[in-house]
This record gives sequence, structure tokens and C-alpha cells, in this order.
Amino acid sequence: MATVELRFSALPEHVRTARLVAAAVARRAGVDEAVLDEVRLAVGEACTRAVGLHQTGGISAPVKVLLIEEEKQFSIEVGDEAPHAVPGDPAGAGPGDFDGEAEEDEMGLAVISGLVDDVEVSAGEHGGSIKMTWPTTPPPTILA
Repeated sequence: MATVELRFSALPEHVRTARLVAAAVARRAGVDEAVLDEVRLAVGEACTRAVGLHQTGGISAPVKVLLIEEEKQFSIEVGDEAPHAVPGDPAGAGPGDFDGEAEEDEMGLAVISGLVDDVEVSAGEHGGSIKMTWPTTPPPTILA
């Protein structure tokens, strides 16, 4: 299992770089060429969401992107360090929580879910992550 870790300052201009790196590593891992646009878009949405959460929360920690190549799949995990409300916790919603931000967050997650079949979203008081997984195809065997 090979892993590439990318960390970047929570600035919108770095999202493009994360998209390009993710697409390059996905291509090398064997993700189907027809799916690479979806990989780029999904990573862009996830990174934009993380950057927004960091900026809104005044968090100076970098956004973390893990690119994980396994035998038959390729995963990308985008992590943030923004505190998230834990479902069922009425104390989780703070004064900085606005309906507009929550709607934008839900829209971003809906876009990612539409692009990627296998998505796991986790969130807690110490941050959250979005893990997206795609199948890979082994390189063709060349017979001499």
C-alpha cells in the first residue's frame, strides 16, 4: 500500500494544486481514465469545503489530503481540523453556525456523493474527513 500525503495552507488558491496532484496519483494508481475528471471534481469539492471550514473557524492548521493506493482500489481522504457538531448533541451548534454555511456544506457533500460511489464522511469535535474510493484496474500484461 502506497500513500502520498499532501498538506496545504487553508487558502482557495491551493485547491487547484491538490486537484492536479490527486489526478496524477490516481492515474498512476490505475484509476480508469474516464473517471479522472470525477476524481478532480470530487477532490476540488472536498478541499474547498475543508478550506472554508478552516477559514470560517479561524483555524491555521493545514488541510490534509491522503492519497492511498491499495491492490484493487484508490482512496483519497481530505481532512480538516474544524470542530463539527456531533449528531444529537444540542451543544454542538455554536454561535458561528449559520444556516447558509450549513446549506453550502450540504450542497458540497451532495455533489461529492453524486460524483463518487463510495464515500465515507466522518465528523467530530476535533475535525472531520471525507474518504472517497475508486476501483483500479491492473496494468495490462504484455506477453513477449
